Amino acid sequence: MSDTATRRRIVSSVCLAAAVALIAVCGVPLYRRFAAPPPVATRVAFQAMGTRAACSFHTRDAATAAAAVAAVRSAFDAVTAACNLHDPASELSRLNREAGADFFVCSPLLWRVLTEARRAHAASGGAFDITVKPLMDLWGFYRKRKKLPSPQEIAAARSRVGLDRLEWDDSRRAVRFTTPGMALDLGGIAKGYALDLAARRVLELGVTSGVIDLGGNLYLLPAPPPGRERYRIGIRSPSGRGDSGEVLELAGPCAVSTSGSYERFTVLENRRCGHVIDPATGDAPYLRRSATAVAPTGIESDWLSSAAFLRGEAIVPQLRRAVPGALIHFTAAAE
Repeated sequence: MSDTATRRRIVSSVCLAAAVALIAVCGVPLYRRFAAPPPVATRVAFQAMGTRAACSFHTRDAATAAAAVAAVRSAFDAVTAACNLHDPASELSRLNREAGADFFVCSPLLWRVLTEARRAHAASGGAFDITVKPLMDLWGFYRKRKKLPSPQEIAAARSRVGLDRLEWDDSRRAVRFTTPGMALDLGGIAKGYALDLAARRVLELGVTSGVIDLGGNLYLLPAPPPGRERYRIGIRSPSGRGDSGEVLELAGPCAVSTSGSYERFTVLENRRCGHVIDPATGDAPYLRRSATAVAPTGIESDWLSSAAFLRGEAIVPQLRRAVPGALIHFTAAAE
């Protein structure tokens, strides 16, 4: 071999060794320099729609997280303006005042909630009914009272309850009461729709991992938290003592809602009266169970859990036919 060839081999070997050494020393820092940064975890709690709300997001940066939280709050505010029963200026309050005299034309948002309520009423065989406000008043949930209502009072209130007493004009997005004294209560469905609206706005921002919580009604975004394959959702025991309940492992996107008597009830003559009124009887049963519904949308999980809680296992096949893929889970109170 010539001296020139030998020198070339030596130079090549030295260059190769230097390159390997450079990769060994600098390779990891360079990789880290150009790798995607870890997701930013953000959790914010606030009051909305008369209850506690919270957002837990995993985003690419803090600015995106802040925009997602703002989008959630804006969605909740929009549903509150339309559906707040306790605000005289809300659209629902105006409907309750005016629909007895003539058709009330609804905004697209309120019409969406009312339309789903109509579907829920049919799918549940009347177990879910947004016209129960006269009974809610009677049992002391909105008007203070000390004594149990009499059978005559219940019968009088029931004469103003029933979705068949609501007249619909689909072409104009309008409704009218056909019986004096009727009023709507969207407490079992509006929060679910608020979750749907919030989730849609968050996904439009590119946020795909996290949980939106509105008073225990949850929307799980498509991707679980980093490092997990599924979301883990705890179900509180309906004993009312804060006992630990069961845990569901769920894949998003989906919505979760739980109905029970343990958080909201009134006491009349030493009897506990639950806030989920039975429109068929006018009674306010205090049931020692809870019903958790997992469904594709928040509005579906909301009314599904109410209907299942009231009617129990017997109604589950009927509900699952109405919402294919829905999961209904019952939890009994610990003795």
